[in-house]
Amino acid sequence: MKILQLTSDWKWTGPAAPMLELATAQRAAGHDVVIACAPAPPESEPSLIARAREAGFAPVLELERARGVHPLRDRADAARLRALLARQAFDVVHTWHTRDHVLALRARARLPRAARARVVRSYKLAEPIPRWPWNRWLFGPGTDALACVSEASATANRRLRGGRPVAAIYGAVDLARFAPAPADKAVRESLGLAPEHRVIGIAARAQRHRRFDLLLAALAALARRDPNARLVVIGRGTHIEETAVRPAARLGIADRVIFAGYRTGDYADVLRCCDVFTFLVPGSDGSCRALLEAAACAIPAVTSRRGALPELVVDGETGILAEEEPDRLAASWQALLGDPQRRAAMGRAARARAEREWSRERLAQRVDGLYASTTIAPDWSSTSSR
Repeated sequence: MKILQLTSDWKWTGPAAPMLELATAQRAAGHDVVIACAPAPPESEPSLIARAREAGFAPVLELERARGVHPLRDRADAARLRALLARQAFDVVHTWHTRDHVLALRARARLPRAARARVVRSYKLAEPIPRWPWNRWLFGPGTDALACVSEASATANRRLRGGRPVAAIYGAVDLARFAPAPADKAVRESLGLAPEHRVIGIAARAQRHRRFDLLLAALAALARRDPNARLVVIGRGTHIEETAVRPAARLGIADRVIFAGYRTGDYADVLRCCDVFTFLVPGSDGSCRALLEAAACAIPAVTSRRGALPELVVDGETGILAEEEPDRLAASWQALLGDPQRRAAMGRAARARAEREWSRERLAQRVDGLYASTTIAPDWSSTSSR
């Protein structure tokens, strides 16, 4: 199968990593896969285009670096994409944002019907797609198949689809890179962790909506009972000072919180320093990639019940689904930090589930099934099901 993975973004964030993970999985499965994306601004790292090249994908087309849908501005991109589709005769164009989705529809509209690729859309959020008139068309007749990050999301969006194909497509993880291993002593020491410290880890941008207030309040509650508990925050954020650093100081737990910053080459090593992984609010990548990576490292999770999390964590088996209250969250952390045997058993179960459900091979199989469920692309002007 000939596949174009198309995104109008350039940042290494949100759905960028899942897109590249899927492209890698599809290539390994024997498909002919290429990507198109926007170039990064000068000296912008990390970027999608840099990571794509590292993975062996040289973009076949670079779109204008722009956001939103603007018909006049986007004419040149639509024309260049149309020429690419005409030359290479793709079976599927897989899109990830509204801008590239619309560009794909515009590009194929003026091609002969027999030469039109199917347009598939991955929707990156677990929440239902807002049922605005534009969305009812774009995600209905304007999408040949829709990939959602969870079964709950797929179920919520089936009515919008009007009987057209929709499926839950969970994320994938590099099981070789993210594998169980003892924590590296030097990495722990570089983080200021002593041998007696028991570590809760979170990988998330420090944003207001990610519930850092709850995270820190729960740590304050735990600190009163467990002086050796530590929180490692992996990530950065424009508002990290007001969202996390200053609140930790006000709560008197600044010495219990380690801000590890954004990590690249040693990210997996930092992750393996954690005894328990926690996740409260999914970010722009609703597949919760960091949680999958922690599970692959055999780290049990304590999470909320938001988004895809209840489908990714088997409560009582691979982790704990906790209520969003400081004392309840702290008690869930303590239940695992204070019981090494239970923690290890949950970690083994999490790794086994990652191997079974979140491998690249499994991802390619799921997406192949979604692609196979649709065969005829609708016209751009269509407003009804085919």
